[in-house]
Amino acid sequence: MKAVEVKPGVYWVGGVDWELRYFHGYLTPRGTTYNAYLIVDEKIVLVDTVKHYLFAEMLSRIEDVIDPAMIDYVVANHVEMDHSGSLPEIMELVPGAGVITSPQGEKGLRRHYKKEWNFQVVKSGDAVNIGKRSLQFVHTPMVHWPDSMVTYVPEEKLLLPNDAFGQHIASTGRFDDEVGWDIACEEAAKYYANIVLLYGDQVKKALEVVSQLAIDVVAPSHGLIWRSYLPQILAAYRKWANNETDRKALIVYDTMWGSTEKIARALREGLEEAGVPVVTRCLKENHISTVMADALTARVILVGTPTLNNGMFPTVGAFLTYLKGLRPKKRLGFAFGSYGWGGQGVKLVAETLASLEWDMPLDGVNIQYIPDPGELEAVKETGRELAKRI
Repeated sequence: MKAVEVKPGVYWVGGVDWELRYFHGYLTPRGTTYNAYLIVDEKIVLVDTVKHYLFAEMLSRIEDVIDPAMIDYVVANHVEMDHSGSLPEIMELVPGAGVITSPQGEKGLRRHYKKEWNFQVVKSGDAVNIGKRSLQFVHTPMVHWPDSMVTYVPEEKLLLPNDAFGQHIASTGRFDDEVGWDIACEEAAKYYANIVLLYGDQVKKALEVVSQLAIDVVAPSHGLIWRSYLPQILAAYRKWANNETDRKALIVYDTMWGSTEKIARALREGLEEAGVPVVTRCLKENHISTVMADALTARVILVGTPTLNNGMFPTVGAFLTYLKGLRPKKRLGFAFGSYGWGGQGVKLVAETLASLEWDMPLDGVNIQYIPDPGELEAVKETGRELAKRI
């Protein structure tokens, strides 16, 4: 298998996982890549590895460039096993190589693999000279694990940020312009919404550091390498990290006998009549990870449930648990639903949205049994009124 040259003497040697459809709780219909990078200089460096079952693929690509036994250093930017999973196999080939990682990285790798490798722990700002090039390291804790760091090659204007700027997409092309901005941005947004969203404050700090570096290529550890759309993805990350939203609404619901769906439609009609674009997602047909991608830029999020067993419908409860874990900020929230006798579901939805410190400008809608035409018109008017608050 062939390596792909990213910069002169710097090669992509990762693995493509065409079959992956589920990763960390969200759907990956386009698969993914696990990216590793080989830097050939006076010292030879492998930056990150791949998931364990793609080791042979990575090794084949390394062998396309050099004898793997020549590797002097392995940089572990992140402990998580989709990136460190092939580290034991590589270290069997080069047992004397240095493993460069952060202090938390050393702790994590020792805990995971129980090995006494030649750890070389680096602080943020440290550099290692490898010949014509140097490797500079910047800690980025909680983007998205405590051990996370990025590797910067100033002579190449190349940033290797591990999970930051990644996307889950398998493709024959390695670079953003080989796939196109629309697809690359769609997958980057879904990745951010489902993995990175919680860590917006840490992302902002990382972006401040990145802004001080001369960079013309960003090569993450999942997905496409950014070379043509770098300004666009940096701008998108700043927007997402600051929880900046668009003037649009997202309606998320599930329905038992159709009443909650009728309310959702009436709310959508009212919002749209007031000029607010609306995305509607029924949780029967839409996975929560897909819905989170919509939530990333929606200013108002309306969540609807029928009451079941004195509580929320299970799919709605699961979505709200997921949403609460990712904690998007600066949103407007609204709860709605239907019930037969108890009616507690909507109250629980409202409490969950309020716990996110969202603005809840209007009381929720909770209708018993089947809403009649007059009630649906009132719901539509609530949608119009909510539009005024966006």
